[in-house]
Amino acid sequence: MQDLVVVGAGPYGLSIASHAAAAGLQPRVFGRPMAAWRDGMPPGMFLKSEPWASNLSDPEGVYGLAAYAATQGVEAKHGVPLPVGFFASYGLWFADRAAPPVEERTITAVRPRAGGGFEVTADDGAGGVGETFLARTVVLAVGVRPFTDIPGPLRALPPEQVSHSVDHADLTRFKGQDVTVVGAGQAALETATLLAEQGTTVRVVARSHRLNWNTLPPPLSRPFGEAARAPHTGLGCGWKNWLYARTPGAFRRLPAPTRTRVFTSALGPAGAWWLRERFERTVGVRFGESVAAAVPDGGRVRLDLVSARGSVDTVTTDHVIAATGFTPRLDRLGLLDGRLRRSLRTVSPSGAPETDAVFETSHPGLFVTGLLSAPSFGPSMRFVLGATYTSGRVVRGVRRRLGTGTRQVHPGEPRETLPAGAAPTDWMERF
Repeated sequence: MQDLVVVGAGPYGLSIASHAAAAGLQPRVFGRPMAAWRDGMPPGMFLKSEPWASNLSDPEGVYGLAAYAATQGVEAKHGVPLPVGFFASYGLWFADRAAPPVEERTITAVRPRAGGGFEVTADDGAGGVGETFLARTVVLAVGVRPFTDIPGPLRALPPEQVSHSVDHADLTRFKGQDVTVVGAGQAALETATLLAEQGTTVRVVARSHRLNWNTLPPPLSRPFGEAARAPHTGLGCGWKNWLYARTPGAFRRLPAPTRTRVFTSALGPAGAWWLRERFERTVGVRFGESVAAAVPDGGRVRLDLVSARGSVDTVTTDHVIAATGFTPRLDRLGLLDGRLRRSLRTVSPSGAPETDAVFETSHPGLFVTGLLSAPSFGPSMRFVLGATYTSGRVVRGVRRRLGTGTRQVHPGEPRETLPAGAAPTDWMERF
């Protein structure tokens, strides 16, 4: 029987595997390393987060993004966005050096056993059933892809006419076509910009009446008064963001309705500062409208767009890309046994699984991370930033569940790797 199975090989899965191996465990890790960045983001996209807030986590803190950049002769500078391809390469470099080998197979089923533990099924790498084995603990680090949100009126369209923004590693198929992008966040705005810059006719449909844009981050070294008013964090400047980034454990103690409200409202849709000029030069926006109906029409799509006042306008387009985010719903986890899913306690009213302080769900031995844990631990879990806080704690929980004791958490584990001059946080170790 395996002690630990990690499902997913993105930043969270690789970071947890690194900490688990260092703790003397022998995890089996399944998935395609950095799949979201390799398979769901086209060339030309950039990281929105600062390089110093985009680290995978190893116990000694030696395999950060800056270390990889140095091997490539690149300086990871504050205020200078990095290509997503560079970040994907960093993740592969981390996987080779800081994590145990990854099995590039898909976990298709996780079922509870009456005597404890789980029965886990993995495909054979070609889509067939390849292996079923037993595991004492399972960590779900499945990323965001299972939780894509597509507006209801678009769901009946055939796949050649509608997609989600994470479905595209290459946008060149849309050259010379007409594409409508639904959404007002970074994914919508950057996708639309890349489409327009390659010659696609593109429009953005946004429910909001204006777009929000992040501002150029201030220098890391600032007068004390400025830094005190709006400290740097991996989620942006400001004390609210500081609390989200630095106190996930305290966030978990808030009432469930409060956590859900913050999870759904904090850090809302906004474009990166470096994208704004390119976007405004090339893309038009239909503000204050939403999709009321979508009907195939002679190989194209007829969209009925309704305004806040109730007026309806019709647009005909070749394809619709929904850049409308993600919702962590348990019913999307088809790999989990249905009875197990239904038995889990959830964060009401979000429907995401409730966890304890080490990310363990109400079912013993089952841990969830990333977006699935955000309604418990807060907005930082929606980003790579949260992997640092998560990794050591999950491994502590796994060791506790296995009865192998706990290991002293390395001082760097619970925190993001902030550059010099950021707010001191040693006291936050107790959360």
